[in-house]
This record gives sequence, C-alpha cells and structure tokens, in this order.
Amino acid sequence: MADYDVAIIGGGAAGLTLTHQLRGVNDRRGRPLRVALVEPPPGPHTPPPRTWCFWEPDGGPWDHLLAARWRDLSVVGPDGAVHDSPAAPYVYKMLRSADVDAHVRASAGEHVDQLPVLVTEVVDGVEHAVVRGTCPGGPGGGERELTASWVFDSRPPRPAPRGRTHLLQHFRGWFVRTPDDAFDPASAVLMDLRPPQPANGVAFGYVLPLSPREALVEYTEFGREALTTPEYERALEDYCGLLGLGDVEVTAAEQGVIPMTDARFRPRAGRRVFRVGTAGGATRPSTGYTFSGVRRQTAAVARALAQGRAPVPPVPHRRRHLAMDAVMLRALDTGRVRGAEFFAGLFAANRLGDVLAFLDGGSRLPRELAMGLSTPVAAMSLTSLDQAWYALRGVGARSLSRGPGPARRR
Repeated sequence: MADYDVAIIGGGAAGLTLTHQLRGVNDRRGRPLRVALVEPPPGPHTPPPRTWCFWEPDGGPWDHLLAARWRDLSVVGPDGAVHDSPAAPYVYKMLRSADVDAHVRASAGEHVDQLPVLVTEVVDGVEHAVVRGTCPGGPGGGERELTASWVFDSRPPRPAPRGRTHLLQHFRGWFVRTPDDAFDPASAVLMDLRPPQPANGVAFGYVLPLSPREALVEYTEFGREALTTPEYERALEDYCGLLGLGDVEVTAAEQGVIPMTDARFRPRAGRRVFRVGTAGGATRPSTGYTFSGVRRQTAAVARALAQGRAPVPPVPHRRRHLAMDAVMLRALDTGRVRGAEFFAGLFAANRLGDVLAFLDGGSRLPRELAMGLSTPVAAMSLTSLDQAWYALRGVGARSLSRGPGPARRR
C-alpha cells in the first residue's frame, strides 16, 4: 500500500489549489484521501509572494480572500483613446499568494501532510509512483522517499516543450502609495498601450487600484527576451510619469516571466504521474493568465478521484482557442501585426465582457468570428494559412519518418 493516495509537488497556485480541492474528498470506499503537499523548505527554492489576477462572475470560491475586485475596466490605446465598459458578467479579481497559502494550510485538515522536501526524482510505476528528495536534517543526509498512488507535479518540465512560436510575458510591478488621492478603486486599467513599443510583440502598463492612494502599477512586455531589473525600473518610472503620479512611494515589488507558446503541454507524464498548472497546459497562451485554468483543471482531478477514475488533468482550453492563440502569437512574433494597434482595435470594437469571455474560453464561435473581423484581417488570414501549411508539413514529415506500414500478407 502506498504511503499516500495523492502527492502534490509544488506549493504555487496549482499545488495549493489542488490541495484545497481535495479537502474533504473521499475515495469510492468513502475513505478520506491521504494527501502529501511536497514543496521545498524555506530558502532559495521558495517562490516569492505573488498576486494572482483572474476574472469570473461574483460569488467565486476565493471571494473571501480577495485583495481587491473591479467591475469596471478600461483599455488605453497608443493614441491615448480610452475604451471602457463594465466587465459584466465578470468581475476582475486579485488574490495575494500569501493569503491563499495561509488559508489552504490552515484548512487542510488532518489528512494532508505538508512535507518540506526538495524533490530530486519522481519514478513512475504500475501500482504507485515514488517521490525522492532531500529535507532539512534527518539521518542519511536528509534523504526522503515516499510513495503515492497518484503524483501531480507542478514544477516546470525539463526540458520545456518547444513550439513553433515561443514568446515570454515578462513584467515587473510596483505597489505604490501616493501622497494624495490618485486612483479610482472601482475601476482598473487592464491595458495601457501608450509606453514605447518594441519592434515585435507589445508593451503595456496596467493599474490595479487598491485604494484612492494605493495601487499595483505594472509594466509588461510580450517578447522573446526578458529585461533586466534596471530596465524594468526605468520603464516603470517612465510609466508612472505618463500616469502623472509624480513622486510615489514604492512599498513592494514583484517580477516574473510566463511562457506564451503554441507548444503542446501534455498533462500525462506517466501511468501514475501527471503535470498540473502551467506545466500541464493551464496557462492560456494568448494572455499568460493561469489561475482560472488551474481552477478548472484541479476541479476535474478532484471529481475523477472521488469517482474512482484515473485523474488525468485536462488541458482547460478548447482546441480552437489554442489554434487562434497560435495564430495571434505568430502574427506578433513575425511583426505581421503591430501589437499595440492589434489590442487597441480589439478592445475598441468589442465589449470588454465579450473579450474576457473569449480569453477565458466561455465564448461561442459566432461571436469569436465577429470579433476576428475587428483584428487586422489580411495579416491574420496570412498567418492562419502559414500555420496551416506548417502543420501539414509537420504531419508529412512525421509520416515519412515512420516509413511505410507493414506489408499485408495475401
């Protein structure tokens, strides 16, 4: 018998959400699942505190932990034109990772073990998988080994999957405080396209107010390479100047990189081993948003375990949306479309709630086709043909590499 029913590797958004989803879940015999949350001990491998933003209708499962929420959103075009509207039926929400972490741990219950182990190896098996790693102290140099019926690994896969297009959403944000009222806490700037633009990709700022005098102000780029911290700092200083904030007090900062790629992330890594979160394809390629995908993915895992089925995490995005995302990323990367004009046109011609529905996978095909007409049609059509030809060439190359099938006996 395995030590645990489920081992979850990593205490980020995916690991914490899955741990929370499994609270109170029983197996088909009615026995509570035995869960291990395995993550590195405090130190260099501990992820820094983050804010997680997402949109959903009001009344979500994390609402009691929200740092802020906004019903009204705006997008500012490169010419300064403001496009604003309610986000209905959605509310844009912010969670602090530290609040989620504390809540999940406090409510985990007696059937969840929180193990400070730096995982070095996961070995798949027929009846169970083995997780090996090191932990502080203990005999044998701190080695630790545990077995689990199912293992869910949220760490980035090595090597990372490579697609035809691989961009990065890279960013740095400041939590700022101003001496006077400068923000409207009821309204957030989702995308401000006035910063200087890179040759390929797009650069933008956004403003998430927490109070009349406090906000998260962030500078973001979609591109092939991240900036240095001093480069982000200069960009943020310039953006705060563009906002007319003058001198601000920076109370905290966050920085990160999120993959934006048409590579295929495969949630199944073995018979008993799966990937979740960004590693399992939960990140939406066109936006870098992950939290909503993680919620859908981990809920499906919890349902499967409760029903006694193999808990294969689904990729929480429709195939047609992934195909559309691949075209958009390719068009940005090749320079066929100018990022600032592309996004400004998209938000100017469509209600923000409709765009958010598409970006979260809740839109219908007729609305998506109508939305596509508000983008640079010629450039996007050319890129679609380019992607289709690339896919056909890939299928042909794979067929040739396999060679002819076995000869039939007569």
